[in-house]
Amino acid sequence: MGNSVHARKLQRRRPWWRSLFRYRLAAVLVMLGATSAGYLAVGYDRHELPRVHHGGDSSASNAAVREAGCDIKGNINERGEHIYHMPGQEYYSATRVNPARGERWFCSQWEAWWAGWRKAKV
Repeated sequence: MGNSVHARKLQRRRPWWRSLFRYRLAAVLVMLGATSAGYLAVGYDRHELPRVHHGGDSSASNAAVREAGCDIKGNINERGEHIYHMPGQEYYSATRVNPARGERWFCSQWEAWWAGWRKAKV
């Protein structure tokens, strides 16, 4: 009996965080549940992606009509690059939007980026 008691005292006690490795699946599920509950508590309906494609007959007819507050010009250059121009940029006033070529107006930079357009470098 004396030897077993002495052997227990010599064993090093494992740190508390090491036992988490044994229960890693349960820990992951608890973290996933906590983040999901937090996301639902905030309200997931406020995190919508922008509506780039408008319903209707064709996208060209919708792009031809400029909505109020949609001042970002989407232009396609000679090489086929899709570029958007912000008000105040150098070539903004010279840029023309031609819906027949697939060019369009955007209401936000996020909407333009989401549609696959890049910002003008100048």
